[in-house]
Amino acid sequence: QVQLAESGGGLVQAGGSLKLSCTASGLTFDDYYMAWFRQAPGKEREGVSCITWSGRGTYYSDSVKGRFTIPRGNAKRTLYLQMNSLKAEDTAMYYCALMQQLTCAGFTSSGVRNWGQGTQVTVSS
Repeated sequence: QVQLAESGGGLVQAGGSLKLSCTASGLTFDDYYMAWFRQAPGKEREGVSCITWSGRGTYYSDSVKGRFTIPRGNAKRTLYLQMNSLKAEDTAMYYCALMQQLTCAGFTSSGVRNWGQGTQVTVSS
């Protein structure tokens, strides 16, 4: 059974940093593309970042490009989201996602095979 467990969320001031982690079990981790999504209250879930199985290819939404990075540690079966220069509009529940296919092109919720339970990030202005 595939399980994705996020951690690292919390409350931070605008301009600060947070690092989210997602530890996977029940799968061969480095066979899969992985992604982070987020959902703010009253809004649809949106893709934040996606990474290839090797880690050599990364993709970011325009809203986080230049501020967030998505490293992965295949040996540790862990996906990360390093978030810098946080803004109030980054406040959301953040979800780790296992992608169904080996592509990050236009990554959306419909392409997700498994979800984590989510971790809350709140940025105070």
